[in-house]
Amino acid sequence: MAERDSFFITTPIFYVNDVPHIGHGYTEVAADVLARWHRQRGDDTWLLTGTDEHGQKILRTATANEVTPKQWADRLVENAWKPLLATLDISNDDFIRTTDERHEENVKVFLQRLYDRGYIYTGEFEGFYCVGCEEYKQESDLVDGEGEFAGQKVCAIHSKPVELLKEKNYFFKMSEFGPQLLKLYEEHPEFVQPASARNEVVSFVRQGLTDLSISRSSFDWGIKLPWDESHVLYVWIDALLNYITAVGYGQDDEAFARRWPAQVHLVGKDILRFHAVIWPALLLAAGLELPKHVFGHGWLLVGGEKMSKSKLTGIAPTQITDVFGSDAFRYYFMRAISFGHDGSFSWEDIASRYESELANGYGNLASRVLAMIERYFDGAVPEAGELSAADRVIVELVEAVPTIADAHFAEFKINEALAEIWRIVDALNGYITEQEPWAVAKSGDRERLATILHTAWHALGALTVLLSPVMPKATAQLWSSLATGDVRDVIVTEAAEWQRVALDTVHAIEPLFPRVDASTVPETPVPQH
Repeated sequence: MAERDSFFITTPIFYVNDVPHIGHGYTEVAADVLARWHRQRGDDTWLLTGTDEHGQKILRTATANEVTPKQWADRLVENAWKPLLATLDISNDDFIRTTDERHEENVKVFLQRLYDRGYIYTGEFEGFYCVGCEEYKQESDLVDGEGEFAGQKVCAIHSKPVELLKEKNYFFKMSEFGPQLLKLYEEHPEFVQPASARNEVVSFVRQGLTDLSISRSSFDWGIKLPWDESHVLYVWIDALLNYITAVGYGQDDEAFARRWPAQVHLVGKDILRFHAVIWPALLLAAGLELPKHVFGHGWLLVGGEKMSKSKLTGIAPTQITDVFGSDAFRYYFMRAISFGHDGSFSWEDIASRYESELANGYGNLASRVLAMIERYFDGAVPEAGELSAADRVIVELVEAVPTIADAHFAEFKINEALAEIWRIVDALNGYITEQEPWAVAKSGDRERLATILHTAWHALGALTVLLSPVMPKATAQLWSSLATGDVRDVIVTEAAEWQRVALDTVHAIEPLFPRVDASTVPETPVPQH
């Protein structure tokens, strides 16, 4: 058996201080669609996600709720973060928590390696610290506060005052890696994507890097430094190291060699610098290979603004899935937003796309094709006769699309890949409208009718294979009427050959995308200023 290509993909590990919103769901779904596609093309795929559970913010929130930090984290992981994965049909291969023993112990292995190599030293640091970001801020990262915070400097992201901290800390010699990083970005422009993200990172590094404070001694909720247990590791270093501790670093050399380096880290653009600057610098210092890509996607905007509970624009994934279902959530965010750029969500848009593209487009197409085969041929799939020019257009499209979509997925252009696949939906609907199989049936031309419905049936099966990484539930439902086995077992790049596992007869199905009562669709919230 030929060796399979490795595809190790990660999401950020999400901070458990609150419950997930659709921005978290968007990242998870994007990673899952890419992972499902690569699994279905035969790659040795591994999807990692998880939770970030240390740091001052967790400690303060747990204390306010009169529980230990670990109890607070356990509660949110089990009641909010793991249910998110089930809600959105995420096929993760692993779920790491930074409180896992495998993580904590092997973080210490990594830190000791950096310490022994001379990349860590002691020093004093004073600066503005945002507890919400768990990050020291530069002056340029601060803005003037408004309302109750007027006259104070606040974090530009959280709009809350920063704290002036002065501590004796351990530092990582990050300043030494500026030239190496700039060389990396120049020689491997694909390392940071998209181009706008890379330009931002290059500009930042060219300004000069400072050494990074990597420990805290003012609180104890974190991983203790192996050479000085009076200090705990800075939560961001702790979090970044999950990408290697989850795949065997420090304890399973064989597993680590199989999975590392990661093919891609998917991150939001607000945490790009951590992944595209700090993370590769740490790996270079440790003498480890770098990931192949860091992809910084855009924000989801509601009412033109980044989501915020305080402004009434925070939306939980279940608010969408309870109305439209998980497949619609997955399809909408992958199709409606150009991956890598900011995108706007509105209830009106998802409702419109659900009806026009899913219910009337794909869902009605499937129902019509199967119903006509059942009606005119008692469910037996007819053989095609001589193909007309119109038939060949469909056949050739079905043969071409898998390769084109695969190329888009290889470049993380999820929305473009899905748009390419959707060409089959639009072409097939147009084909049926133009060929009028119901009129052909009435004329008595059985051979022509058989050719039309065979062509439509074959295209529908290929389409279902190609859409299975995006909409696993609907495609599984439809596949049960088309073929044997699991649709996920058909190689996506060979979708046009799916008929090798086709059933001889088909049957009508329940609607893939049932009509939604318009009264159950909320209105898009207006931000409160």
